[in-house]
Amino acid sequence: MGNQQQCQIITATAALFLAVGGILLLVVPNKDIKDPPEFMYGIVLDAGSSHTAMFIYKWPADKQNGTGIVSQHSECHAKGGGISSYAGVRGGAARSLEECMGKAMKEIPKSRHKLTPVYLGATAGMRLLNISKPKESDEVLKEVGDKLKTYPFSFKGATILSGQEEGAYGWVTVNYLLENYIKYGFVGQWLSPGRGTVGALDFGGASTQITFVTKQTVENKNNLMKLRLYRQDYLIYTQSFLCYGRDQVLLRLLAHLMTTQGSDSSIVHPCYPAGYNQSIKLSSVFDTPCNKRQTPYKPDDVLQIKGTGNYNQCLGNVTRLLSFNNCSYSKCSFDGVFQPNITGNFMAFSAFFYTHSFLQKAAGIKVMSPADLEDAARVVCNMSFQEMSNKAGNQGNRLKDYCAVSVFVHVLLVKGYGFDDLSFPHISFQKKAGDTSVGWSLGYMLSLSNLLPAEDVLLRKSMSSGAWSVLIFLFSVLLLMALFFLLQAIRKKKTDNVI
Repeated sequence: MGNQQQCQIITATAALFLAVGGILLLVVPNKDIKDPPEFMYGIVLDAGSSHTAMFIYKWPADKQNGTGIVSQHSECHAKGGGISSYAGVRGGAARSLEECMGKAMKEIPKSRHKLTPVYLGATAGMRLLNISKPKESDEVLKEVGDKLKTYPFSFKGATILSGQEEGAYGWVTVNYLLENYIKYGFVGQWLSPGRGTVGALDFGGASTQITFVTKQTVENKNNLMKLRLYRQDYLIYTQSFLCYGRDQVLLRLLAHLMTTQGSDSSIVHPCYPAGYNQSIKLSSVFDTPCNKRQTPYKPDDVLQIKGTGNYNQCLGNVTRLLSFNNCSYSKCSFDGVFQPNITGNFMAFSAFFYTHSFLQKAAGIKVMSPADLEDAARVVCNMSFQEMSNKAGNQGNRLKDYCAVSVFVHVLLVKGYGFDDLSFPHISFQKKAGDTSVGWSLGYMLSLSNLLPAEDVLLRKSMSSGAWSVLIFLFSVLLLMALFFLLQAIRKKKTDNVI
């Protein structure tokens, strides 16, 4: 009889326990909880004039305000020259991408391969090839496109970017990395910081770009570009100068010296270090649309170059590469191109950064003003090749070009773009912002991520922490009651046995 009574008590207590628990689960309010989103990945191949760089980006799959919150996952720099340098070399451009694409295969999760878009954007080197040899340009693009299709990613195309696009996407990158569009707030949401944007100065191998927001009227509508990011519209001024990149300026300077000195066989070069001598083939000077040869020449003929290290003569010759006459607008930068007045802060990257860094190291001058830039360039131009090497380390054959490039940067920024004592200190010369390389590719990925649909995030039901606390408390009370009744039953049984 005692055992039967004990079982009845336990059964009743368990039933009450389950009933109350079930009622609580039904009446306590639930809420939807988002599981953390997976990452989406994207690959951008920056096919520049001097080399190709691959950047892998990632962002949460649910995105924010239509645009991915993109961060750089990794980067890879292909060996050899840019894809334009493989014109006429069958398979060369495609092979140059293999090492970096192999890295992408390993670093992106296999489950994400088919969902990962791949874009190849070619810049000024291919723009020049497309002008001089359009058939070879098409062949190179087709070749790299066919190669990229062999990988298990989602190939989206290989295209030649316009100069305006290159400048605009560089501007997008700069302002994104500086969190001028959005930033993560203390409340756990992405917020608009409400501050102004920063202009972008890019100096590549074959072209240079300037891009910034302006409230002034842009008289040439070709310089206007509208971008939409994070549900905000931006109207920017952007201009790209083809043939004004570092490598093309150096070739144009050689052609200019040959013309002014009237010789195809030997010239003196005021921008080369004194006592430095070099021999090059004429084909290396004129095999570019940036140098228009008026008379026939023999490509294999050799040009002897002797450096004199004369800053003033170097400055005079470099300045003549830019035209400051014949402006048909209310104001121009150079070569008849409209430009509004410089306003706000700027970030200068690519060859601007490397030139600025070399000048400060070699000349020992902190470049903070146009006068500092001029003084540092003068010091470098008066150095011998060996002195440059001792001051800034051995950089191979590139050392001889720093005088010319430094002088050009000074002329471009001060006389061309119009930076002065007030605006120049607002230029920040940078290679990276955080762990991310500064250039057009991140801005390209950000803009294109607008076209990629967000993924649905899995939802699960969950009670709030407060509801769980109440439920656990009630279960504890019920459990204690069950134990109490069980102990009472055991004591009663012992008492009955004694009697």
